[in-house]
Amino acid sequence: MPRDVYGHDYAFLERRELLTFEEIARLAERFVELGVQKIRITGGEPLVRRDLERLVAMLAPLGTDLTLTTNGFLLPAKARLLADAGLRRITVSLDSLDDATFRALNDADVCVDRVLEGIEAAVGAGLPVKVNCVVKRGANEAEIVPLARHFHGTPHTLRFIEYMDVGHTNGWRLDDVVAAREIVEAIDAVLPLEPVAPGYRGEVARRYRYRDGGGEIGVIASVTQPFCGDCTRARLSAEGRLFTCLFAVRGDDLRALIRGGATDAELASALADIWHIRDDRYSELRSAATAGSDKVEMSYIGG
Repeated sequence: MPRDVYGHDYAFLERRELLTFEEIARLAERFVELGVQKIRITGGEPLVRRDLERLVAMLAPLGTDLTLTTNGFLLPAKARLLADAGLRRITVSLDSLDDATFRALNDADVCVDRVLEGIEAAVGAGLPVKVNCVVKRGANEAEIVPLARHFHGTPHTLRFIEYMDVGHTNGWRLDDVVAAREIVEAIDAVLPLEPVAPGYRGEVARRYRYRDGGGEIGVIASVTQPFCGDCTRARLSAEGRLFTCLFAVRGDDLRALIRGGATDAELASALADIWHIRDDRYSELRSAATAGSDKVEMSYIGG
């Protein structure tokens, strides 16, 4: 969220416009009834939502793979609360081990050690950890191998993500994309890799393991190797809009249904109808023709 866009004067949503935890949990129940098996709490930064562990405790009884993606800054204080509430695992974003590079990318006055402290806090709370790194050419491609070396031999799965054109504030250009193939080749040259079969249909990361048994990495290549045809994800925004694609222009208003008195059956029917008519293929269609198209911001819709 660039400070020159989202500064002190930016008009964020009023609290009454946000879904309550009870409303989120009610919608989550309907999703699970329709077959959803994984729920991820994301953002923006989800840990800035007050008492988030209370939402985790409300979602945990649904029996899904309940996980959360965070920048890790608040994890030292929150990891134990989240684990005790029923969170099953966590993903931490870390785009560099170099402080100067890290600060330039995250536009926040927080050092790498704070994120590493958060990872250790999650481990100490019994939460399995994945680490995500978005790779941007000219910014942090030199960090690929150092990150791989750092997490090699640990239980943490490191995942590299191609730089994507989500929204408009990140100034995306195709030339800035470091392809998944380049990432794998760079690591394989120093820590030999072999491919691993997908764990399930719709898994977005292509998996590789170290030949020496030092663990596993993943690469998410939605730019150079689109996976629209196997996408099984939907995203619910903080104020109740349902998006069926990370690159969507608009979302369907579920908050209006909930606050308009819709029954659980009517909510489930609406979700099924939205999913069945989806035809999202942005990553497959990406070209010069889509370069200026409207898209929701990553900080709004989540990863």
